[in-house]
Amino acid sequence: MKNVQADEDTGALLTIGENAYRRIRSDIIFGRLAPGQKLKLERLRDSYGASISTLREILNRLSSEGLVVAEGQRGFEVTPVSVENLKEIASLRLLLETHALRESFAAGDMEWEGRVVSAHHKLARLEQRMRDGDRDDTELWKRYDWEFHQALISACGSQVLMDTHAAVFDKYLRYQMIALSFRGDIAAREHQILHDAALERDARTACDVLQRHVEGGVAHALATGTIG
Repeated sequence: MKNVQADEDTGALLTIGENAYRRIRSDIIFGRLAPGQKLKLERLRDSYGASISTLREILNRLSSEGLVVAEGQRGFEVTPVSVENLKEIASLRLLLETHALRESFAAGDMEWEGRVVSAHHKLARLEQRMRDGDRDDTELWKRYDWEFHQALISACGSQVLMDTHAAVFDKYLRYQMIALSFRGDIAAREHQILHDAALERDARTACDVLQRHVEGGVAHALATGTIG
């Protein structure tokens, strides 16, 4: 009985830790924890309900992902942003996503087409609402954006590639949230072209549009003046 109870207690701790990790990670990506913000363990404990030791493990984990900077004895802070870092992340995203697109377009079946169509439908509906002036669901918009781009490459045949792309996309998304970068009709048209190219298996068009899409997103984010 004691061993069973110990296993149950460990499972509960892992659940608390994983929940806190996901919440902190999301708060960094969506800008609720600002770039350069000091991450005080006592304050995090009150906000996320995890122990100091668990939080230290979480922050070290996020440091290995590049979302947190460990400052030795001085503690932790949210990774700062810079123009150079944004450009590097965008270049890496393009490298990964164009390769994955080609593989996915070549191997995709009807189930894959369904994922692409479904993800695009949700994204297009929310983009229309945002173009109409409703900006209350900015986070949901970016989640749907993430889902659409993941759907496009979901038939690439490599889970490692999918996971690596997702991690890079999250870092790119953080910059978009910091800059509140929404390009309206331009981005919506590019997403529509990507959707159509996927159904037509036109990888060349998709890769060309993706490059314009990412480079345009970087230019738009930098034009806001919020990243320096």
